[in-house]
Amino acid sequence: MEYYEFRAMDSVILMGAEGQGTAAGFEAARSFIEAAEERFSRFRETSELSYLNRSAGQWTSVSPDLFEVLDLSLTYYRATGGLFAPSILPDLQRAGYTRSMDELRAQGVDPVSADHFPSRAPAFDSLRLDHARSRVFLSQGMQIDLGGIAKGWIAERAAEVLSAYSTACAVSAGGDMFMIGHPQGQAGWDVALEDPRDPASDIITLWIDQGAVVTSSVAKRTWRQGNQLRHHLIDPRSGQPAQTPWLSVTVLAPHAALAETFAKAILIGGPRTADRLTRENTAIKFLAVDADGQLWNSAHHKEPVYA
Repeated sequence: MEYYEFRAMDSVILMGAEGQGTAAGFEAARSFIEAAEERFSRFRETSELSYLNRSAGQWTSVSPDLFEVLDLSLTYYRATGGLFAPSILPDLQRAGYTRSMDELRAQGVDPVSADHFPSRAPAFDSLRLDHARSRVFLSQGMQIDLGGIAKGWIAERAAEVLSAYSTACAVSAGGDMFMIGHPQGQAGWDVALEDPRDPASDIITLWIDQGAVVTSSVAKRTWRQGNQLRHHLIDPRSGQPAQTPWLSVTVLAPHAALAETFAKAILIGGPRTADRLTRENTAIKFLAVDADGQLWNSAHHKEPVYA
């Protein structure tokens, strides 16, 4: 297995691949990731997403890639009962997440009044999609952030690019991982999960066939706003950083965008919501870590049945 590492999307991107064309594959996958970041980043004024946000209140033609992610977002918004909602961008900004995480860590939170942002945005299901003409209508006042779901979608698509040059490969973008094929001589992949209480340690190693493994955490992307410790997972029901008994949730699923959205929804919703979501969506499994380091799985037991 050969490896390639670089930084994009405020995350360390790690790619692994086997085969004769791995060097060319790494470069092709990196080019795809960097182009996709330029399209989807809300922190870049020139991005397609930023242009769409500025165009709220009118029909806007978008690229097939952006249309696909918005269509998936609407599907998962409904499937999670609104716990996954890209329209929480004003709430994120009000909480101080106005710049990239790299910039927040280096320079701190902007001293912008919360009154600068609208109090409540329109519900995400007011988004309208014109499939025939690849057009999107954002309701007036709606501003969206596709950071999480786009990162998962990008990781999976990048793995597909890399797979054209390799016999087995994986792409990890921060907490979003997608694997294709099996390493030589193995029937699957060993995936170590970081302990959210101690990033230098692993809390468990999972054996995965292939597909997506995505972790969402309230302990990873944090900052201080005044005397409050904030994190990036907004509960759409309150408009505030989520209050949850779990520090992190990892979801296994056939697709990374699916895993990404349900990891967030389960973490925000907590145990009772997790039970309902996993009953209704049998393609996913989850593993949660609480503040005591206890592991909780899809059957709501403390011992993970699939590790």
